[in-house]
Amino acid sequence: MLMAVKFPLASNGGRTPLPRNPLGFFPASIPSKPISLSLPLNSPNPHNCFCLKPYSSRLTLLHRRLPPIAALESDVPQSHHQGSETLSDSKRLEEWSSLTAKFSGAANVPFMLLQLPQIILNTRNLLAGNTTALLAVPWLGMLTGLLGNLSLLSYFAKKREKEAMVIQTLGSVTTFIVFAQLAIAGAMPLPYFLATSAVVSSGLLINFMNYFNVLPVQILKFWEDFITVGGFSVLPQVMWSTFVPFIPNSILPGITALVAALLAVASARAGKLPEEGVKFVGALSGWTATLLFMWMPVSQMWTNYLNPENIKGLSALTMFLALIGNGLVLPRALFIRDFMWFLGSGWAMLFYGYGNIVCLYCCNGVSREFFIAATAALFSWIGFFFWRDSVVYGFRSPLTSLKELLSG
Repeated sequence: MLMAVKFPLASNGGRTPLPRNPLGFFPASIPSKPISLSLPLNSPNPHNCFCLKPYSSRLTLLHRRLPPIAALESDVPQSHHQGSETLSDSKRLEEWSSLTAKFSGAANVPFMLLQLPQIILNTRNLLAGNTTALLAVPWLGMLTGLLGNLSLLSYFAKKREKEAMVIQTLGSVTTFIVFAQLAIAGAMPLPYFLATSAVVSSGLLINFMNYFNVLPVQILKFWEDFITVGGFSVLPQVMWSTFVPFIPNSILPGITALVAALLAVASARAGKLPEEGVKFVGALSGWTATLLFMWMPVSQMWTNYLNPENIKGLSALTMFLALIGNGLVLPRALFIRDFMWFLGSGWAMLFYGYGNIVCLYCCNGVSREFFIAATAALFSWIGFFFWRDSVVYGFRSPLTSLKELLSG
């Protein structure tokens, strides 16, 4: 059954300007005649229906820049040539969207190189029969990072950010390779390795099936509940364990968080929470994953403080790669106004990458030239992408982009 709908359009010399969004869905202009659309009713295929729904945050942000809403934005420059300026603005948005996606994809290179030296070193030790050397690798700490990778993979799969998905997949796979080497050397108990193998393989399969829309809803819900409970339980336990032996060694934080997470998830699934509560539980997995990654530099800084003589054992190149990798994804996170992504990557860039470079410099672990170059590159990059984001959105100040990011 079809329903014909007509939309009359105002005349403007035979053609009416119509702005394009960043993905180019709409033409630049259309004839000033009524448009007749045939809309299928009761169609079993939802993709056959014509619907106007902004999918991503960057479309929503563009819509806020279009007239008449743009006229209400005091920070947006006004012009009598609004039609041509809108087309120019949307072209800049499209170009910057494409460029930020390429930056995010390029981050795969430094992130891949982060684990590669450890994998090569482990391989050499295994071939030489030096299995005791692999005992120095903290598999429990790496396990929290792996759980964070899988949680963020689910988060970005739902947002359809494929470049960020590749980064998290790469992190999961390279960490799993290290686990396999540790299991061969006997540095990781075999039952834990088998359980980790099941979680990693299931997580990768489920998330990519979800990305391609071939995953049953019930399986997806079960996986989301699993990573929510797992991440929320691990986070407080890791935070507590960082400060042992200055505080008593205890598993109480992890057990308490586990019970709280189970109750929250069960209540949300049973419909006993208000709408805001359900949204809060749904966001837990992404936030706990982000906080796990944010805690890693805190733990490293605490170790540096307790054992300053061991700081020279840190690899300046590894810290610089962490700075570059996290820095490359920040323009994309800012562009789509994803505060959680921006916060996690920005924290890792400043405190894990640059923070450890500062520690190395203070302890004469790196040269002054290296420190100055890293500092100049970092702050130049931050200034560049904030400036560029403000330009493509038509703001007078980069601080407006930051304000939008913080306000959501």
